[in-house]
Amino acid sequence: MAPGDGKTVALFATCINDTMFPSTPKAVVQVLERLGCKVVFPKSQSCCGQMLTNTGYYDEAIPSVRNYVKTFDEYDYIVGPSGSCIGAVRHQHPMIARHAKDEGLETATEDIVQRTYDFSEFLVDVLGVEDVGAYFPHRVTFHPTCHSMRIAKVGDKPQRLLRAVRGITLLELPQADQCCGFGGTFSVKNPDVSVAMGTDKARNAASTGAEYLVAGDNACLMHIGGILNRGNTGVQRIHLAEILANTEEGATL
Repeated sequence: MAPGDGKTVALFATCINDTMFPSTPKAVVQVLERLGCKVVFPKSQSCCGQMLTNTGYYDEAIPSVRNYVKTFDEYDYIVGPSGSCIGAVRHQHPMIARHAKDEGLETATEDIVQRTYDFSEFLVDVLGVEDVGAYFPHRVTFHPTCHSMRIAKVGDKPQRLLRAVRGITLLELPQADQCCGFGGTFSVKNPDVSVAMGTDKARNAASTGAEYLVAGDNACLMHIGGILNRGNTGVQRIHLAEILANTEEGATL
């Protein structure tokens, strides 16, 4: 029996992936279906409301929380390829529900948080899998994004999944625990600081000799990747899910 047999998974694609990086949620579906899961995509899903909450617009974030609960309430497993958005659901949604002074929403939010997983967590903690059958014969270095580590608390699960990929060479990223400087609206409000931090991260990534910089958050990869591209470093950005979706039989990268 495959690890995912009998499990229906609701894909929380996140708005940045849906609009800018659709290859990532597609890769999530590939991996989960390969492992025997049935994946559904609830069409009423929308933004998690993180940017509103981060900038203090709590009232305006309430509809996003309500919509998340309404959209995903019937599913036992909700999986998203973004430690940042998963972290927002876990940390911010209960806070916004309390702000709304709606006991029903508080209860529903606390419940649904327990069923919401980062992609790497779901693979390792729920399916009990580290080797997903991936093949990626390239040199990569991994950036552990701030929200995935400090809010979603995915730990070393992405690295464990990467180490099990056949053909891969995983290179250590200097000062890996340092923020890339994106931070959502932080990069808009503090562009000079954001670019300086991103430049440090890009320089460290290029110093490893890696072909790819990998992470579990496309927002951070977008920020660092832009700096890598402008610097003509030759280092490409790639989401963890896209590496895990690559197989020897159907290699595309």
